[in-house]
Amino acid sequence: MSFYFRNIPNLEYINLDDNTISEYSETKNLFKRGQIREDIFGNLAFFNKYQIVGDERPDNVAYKFYGDETLDWVVLLSNNILNVYDEWPLTQESFDSYLLEKYGSYERMYGIHHYETNEVRDSNNKLILKPGLVVNSNFAIEYFDPTLNQIIFTRNVITTITNYVYEERIQNDKRSIFLLKSNYIPLIKDDVKTRMKYKKGSDQYISPTLKRVDNIRLYEK
Repeated sequence: MSFYFRNIPNLEYINLDDNTISEYSETKNLFKRGQIREDIFGNLAFFNKYQIVGDERPDNVAYKFYGDETLDWVVLLSNNILNVYDEWPLTQESFDSYLLEKYGSYERMYGIHHYETNEVRDSNNKLILKPGLVVNSNFAIEYFDPTLNQIIFTRNVITTITNYVYEERIQNDKRSIFLLKSNYIPLIKDDVKTRMKYKKGSDQYISPTLKRVDNIRLYEK
């Protein structure tokens, strides 16, 4: 993230050394965040769909799509991702560890999470029951089939969804992302440079790249 990180402005705050005030120090203002402007972010014509493969990280995707791994910040901004751990698909190893910690055992990991309907159609191929509806374990349906001229009753219309499958679906949903088209990268870089700057006249303004803030530790106890 060299370009992005380089354009994050700084904060200047007072050091506390043995409860005495010393010199000011500078640090990056990580609360200041760039973003893709709405007229671009809300228009799918500016993006390509992409499916994350395996354990690909944002920098892997950036290199694969843009030929530059340092554009990983573009990958994240394109999908409004703030927390990579929560919003990016986990590696297989991390996923397995997460499930074991969450469910406590492999037995519970592969236990039943819920039941879903299967698709049901009559003999004329008319849809009777949509797939993927959450139902209870004894769900059954009854419908009239006009071609057969009889009422059909069946219980074999549900699928068991385990905790593992449920969690895996969540991870797979995260794999479908959008990537800003390459020809718009210069425009987004210019936007980041502009949006990251502090506005003159704002509180504690020193320069477009520096603000002075109070050290909250001064007020502790």
